[in-house]
Amino acid sequence: MENNNKPVPTLFEWAGGMPAFEKLFDKFYDKVLADPLLEPVFRHMSPQHRLHVAHFVAEVMGGPGLYSESEGSHFKMIQKHLSRHLTHEHRKRWIELLLQTADELTLPDDPEFRSAFVAYLEWGTRLAVINSNLDEANESPDAPMPKWGWGVPGGPYVG
Repeated sequence: MENNNKPVPTLFEWAGGMPAFEKLFDKFYDKVLADPLLEPVFRHMSPQHRLHVAHFVAEVMGGPGLYSESEGSHFKMIQKHLSRHLTHEHRKRWIELLLQTADELTLPDDPEFRSAFVAYLEWGTRLAVINSNLDEANESPDAPMPKWGWGVPGGPYVG
């Protein structure tokens, strides 16, 4: 799809590529570890957790397959949430801190990008809560990675 004869960038490209995602999740997890509600959930995360999540979200938003090629799969991500018993309060705080970090790092704040970004966060965190209250994954181990695009807005307004 093209807008004004220019190709529509992926969400990954529009956000600033891998450096933007890696910095976003690095700074975000600093906030998580300082947050009274989320710190107990994440206090034992591996040192690679920040990078894995950055690579996962970047890939979902149209970036390279770093996560699925060498760090895991969608099924593996689901398995990491099993029996964690996350609540909607955890989910809402996680999104709140991530969007706060996105604003501080000046990720794009145009309505089209934010609409797509927030839609993915809402969808993904709601699945994480559902999966966290299961003892085993109800998805096929070879399920493909989700692919998230611009949705209804169809891409950024490129004047």
